[in-house]
Amino acid sequence: MSAVQSRQAHLMRAVLLVVGVAFLAGLGGCGDGLSDLKVELADKRKRPGGRIDPLPELKPYESFVYDPAGVRSPFQPSVQSATAATGPRPDRGRNREFLEGFSLDTLRMVGTLRQGGKTFGLVQTKDGLVHRVLPGNFIGQSDGKVTSISDSKITVLEIAPDGLGGYTERTAALTLNN
Repeated sequence: MSAVQSRQAHLMRAVLLVVGVAFLAGLGGCGDGLSDLKVELADKRKRPGGRIDPLPELKPYESFVYDPAGVRSPFQPSVQSATAATGPRPDRGRNREFLEGFSLDTLRMVGTLRQGGKTFGLVQTKDGLVHRVLPGNFIGQSDGKVTSISDSKITVLEIAPDGLGGYTERTAALTLNN
């Protein structure tokens, strides 16, 4: 037998010895945990059994037959809004201004500018550009009309859908954040 074969045989015996010891150690750890389990199960079996509540009584199914004759369509609103015909309405015929392309919550007031006896509000868009607005200009996507400009706030009157086919006016503001 050569030296290489002798080494291989010695290495093989060492590997088999390590695997055998690991297997026996694994088997030795299995028996100890069962005694605690057996004691716990014996305690549980000594207790009296609990009472199980009966199942709840089921109500019989009541069918419904839909008769469309003389009944309002379920796809139509039940009451038309009184403001739908008489309330505020956006002017769809006017030309849109640039700042109406932005949602009001994405616009920021960054200051004011007094020039020629007028006070302009300075509004910054998300792309970083600053625009001047005056009372009467429109901003935001809900037909928001600038009503007043102070050193710290631009007040806007919006015309928004009320969910019933009409519109409602609501006040919003852009405030100056230092």
